[in-house]
Amino acid sequence: MSLLMPKKVKHRKWHKGRTKGVETRATQLNFGSFGLKSMGTKWITARQIESARRYIIRYMKKGGKIWVRIFPDKPVTSKGEEVPLGGGKGAVDHYVFPIKPGRIIFEIDGLKEEVAREALRGASMKLPIKTKIIKREA
Repeated sequence: MSLLMPKKVKHRKWHKGRTKGVETRATQLNFGSFGLKSMGTKWITARQIESARRYIIRYMKKGGKIWVRIFPDKPVTSKGEEVPLGGGKGAVDHYVFPIKPGRIIFEIDGLKEEVAREALRGASMKLPIKTKIIKREA
C-alpha cells in the first residue's frame, strides 16, 4: 500500500493551525466530467484518500480516468501511549490535508453517469466529511 506522503519537506513538524473560511482554489471541475466536492472542514488523512481512491478504481473496472485533486502534505505528530509530559513534540506519525468547504477532492471521466455517481458515493463514505457529487455543465 503506497500511502501519499511528501518526498521532501521544508519543515519536518508543523503547528496545528486552524482551518477557517471557504476554499478559493480547486472549486471547479477542470479535468473530468464528475467530481466529489467537500461540504465541510476536516483533516483528511493519506489513508482515507487512498481508501477512497481504491474504491473508485475498483468500481471503474477498466474504463475511465481519475484525478485526485488533494495531496496530504501537513505532518501530524504523536507521542506514544502513557508517555509523561515534557520531552518535546512527538515524531511525525502521518500526513493530512486540511480540507475546506468547496474543494474538489476527486474528478472522474469516461464513465456513464450512474456508474460515476455510484463510484463517488462509495468513495464519499470513506471520507470523514459531508460531500456533494457535481457534474460538469454542458
